[in-house]
Amino acid sequence: MLTELKEHPKRAIVAAVHLPGVAEVELEASITELRELAATLGFEVVGTFIQKRARFDTTAYLGTGKRQEIRRFVRNEPEPADGDLQESDGPDDTQTPEDKAAPKRTSVKTEKRAAAEARNAAEAAADPDTRRVDIVLVDHEISPSQARNLEKEVGCEVMDRTMVILEIFHRHARSRAARAQVEIARLAYMAPRLREAAKLAGPQGRQRSGTGGRGAGEAHMEMDRRKIRDRIALLQQELAAMDVERDTQRARRQDRQGLARVALVGYTNAGKSTLMQALTGSEVLVADKLFATLDTTVRTLHPESVPRVLVSDTVGFIKNLPHDLVASFKSTLEEAAEAALLLHVIDASDAGFERQLMVTDEVLAEIGAKTVPRLRIFNKIDALGDSVAQKVRETLLRAQYPDCIVMSARRKTDVAKLHRAIVAFFRRSLIEAELFLPWSGQKARGAIFASCEVLDERAEDDGVHFRVRGEAQAIKALREQIG
Repeated sequence: MLTELKEHPKRAIVAAVHLPGVAEVELEASITELRELAATLGFEVVGTFIQKRARFDTTAYLGTGKRQEIRRFVRNEPEPADGDLQESDGPDDTQTPEDKAAPKRTSVKTEKRAAAEARNAAEAAADPDTRRVDIVLVDHEISPSQARNLEKEVGCEVMDRTMVILEIFHRHARSRAARAQVEIARLAYMAPRLREAAKLAGPQGRQRSGTGGRGAGEAHMEMDRRKIRDRIALLQQELAAMDVERDTQRARRQDRQGLARVALVGYTNAGKSTLMQALTGSEVLVADKLFATLDTTVRTLHPESVPRVLVSDTVGFIKNLPHDLVASFKSTLEEAAEAALLLHVIDASDAGFERQLMVTDEVLAEIGAKTVPRLRIFNKIDALGDSVAQKVRETLLRAQYPDCIVMSARRKTDVAKLHRAIVAFFRRSLIEAELFLPWSGQKARGAIFASCEVLDERAEDDGVHFRVRGEAQAIKALREQIG
């Protein structure tokens, strides 16, 4: 079961396995991101532990030596002296060549002392006055058994990367749809972990009951699984009903004359909500946190244009975004798949922006939005500091992405430039036409100005002649209305 986090800040450490083929820069970026995720949850990260391995330890993710090192750190114990060396866990074919070449340490601990330490480990780590760390954050998704074994060895709670992201989504979901989507993902994550939770009850929880041949622990676990399945089914029904309502609203928007749709997409904390606020003049949540926005917000581009443009903000993407979350939020992300134009927002101040680009491309392909026309927006250029650094970065970005826009959502001139680019995109398909409105039909005058750009207006004895620019469908509808 996902842990209910306390109000007071928790002390955390980040643990990661550095696999072969993973560059140092990529590893550092991933760890930095996990630390930012921890900060979003209100954790205080007090240390980082990295181990180079050929692959994850199948038992507890990290190797024995690193687990013992973390346990000592958690329990606030001093490093062992040369004569008090850690126990060897024997040959390990998952060790790197450097680890294998290193001299093996011989254990000097007696079996009695090791057994006593094992018995006292949980009690010592449970004492908040002596424990240095409350939680270990693992920079990968690990199996339920790996998490359980790691918790037992290090003596404190363990959360993998997926669990951290799920907890953030749980805290930030506001709308009924977002809350239902997050709960489905959390329940799907929780279900396979029930078996591991049952193991913690020990043999007594799995004893045969004598009637029915099923122990109390096993029966309780099956009942919990059934509750989870039923709850997921109920939530999916609720989402299906909300999807029908959402589709109806979209159909109404599409039926309106002269309406175009833009969706803001990109990596979490790239500045999408700030840009949304600047483009539409609306009050939307703006926070320097990962996943500050989960609910789709739709507003009109301001100042209004012809055609009238709707701008929608979407949930941010992230490396290794849990597939259950992508599936749950698919209906929300359809705003991107059904848009006429995507504004792909990228943090220009992030040295690892190319990783952000790749992750966003992968998620867009997964939701069926790969072929939607896209405008790359390199935002937060002002975060680089002095003007020289900004100019250098802008020159490099324009050379690599000739059609991109480099800007800051906090500069009005940059926002105005982007506004013009959006309007120009939708005006490519507009046509010019002549409309005649007799004096007896002046009630339709407002419809003309609402759905078209009036280029010229000329009054005569029998009525008014308009030269307009607009979408072909909107002009056809006006002619039918005027008669």
